[in-house]
Amino acid sequence: MEWLLDPNIWISFLTLTILEIVLGIDNIVFISIQSGKLPPEQQKKARQIGLLLALVMRVGLLFSIKWIMGLTEPFLNLADTFGIDDPQWHRYLTLSGRDLILFIGGLFLIYKATTEIHHKVEGHIEASGGKAKVVTFSSVIIQIIILDLVFSLDSVITAVGMVDQIGVMIAAVIVAVGIMLLSAESISTFVNDYPSVKMLALAFLLLIGVSLTAEAFDQHIPKGYIYFAMAFSVLVEFLNIRAEKKALAHLNNEEKK
Repeated sequence: MEWLLDPNIWISFLTLTILEIVLGIDNIVFISIQSGKLPPEQQKKARQIGLLLALVMRVGLLFSIKWIMGLTEPFLNLADTFGIDDPQWHRYLTLSGRDLILFIGGLFLIYKATTEIHHKVEGHIEASGGKAKVVTFSSVIIQIIILDLVFSLDSVITAVGMVDQIGVMIAAVIVAVGIMLLSAESISTFVNDYPSVKMLALAFLLLIGVSLTAEAFDQHIPKGYIYFAMAFSVLVEFLNIRAEKKALAHLNNEEKK
């Protein structure tokens, strides 16, 4: 129990918990958008199941550290396949299991975000008077599971790189997912209540998808840049929403007069 008195353990725990929460924002946004397609009575259940699955995957992967670290070993060299001699291209085109998962997950995220943006901008279903595609609870959960796997893998590899004690990793992941569970409903409500925010969230997912595919080819986009852009955009949108509310309140007051 002496490790409980070690300040380095607690610093590692707090740092990793904060990092896991930050990394989990992408997950919450995706789950919020997907669950928002379901009937209101099923949305909360879908969010809870999605985040609990994320917790199970993260903890399960932490207990498979040896396998996780093996995923970082190269198994496919596209440079050799295409006869490219440049060492730099060998670095970019040598893929590991992790790279392949990030690449597929990134493409899936780009596809989903692009499709959703297309539906929002074109509005072809409403305009043509056609019936919207029926979204089932199971289809939403399956899509959440796919992205949970990608985000969980990235999260666990980050945890393994920061902390040596598996107990600290598991504790940080559990606390982070618990906080995500508590905040998921308010974030989902905010995203779904404002169409412009939902469009902004889809743009974030597109950005994250590009980042994942780039990382698969050893092109690392610093996460700080991405999250700063997201935070700045949310701040601007928040100011726009406040301005619109004030304008609407002023208009209502004028009409009452």
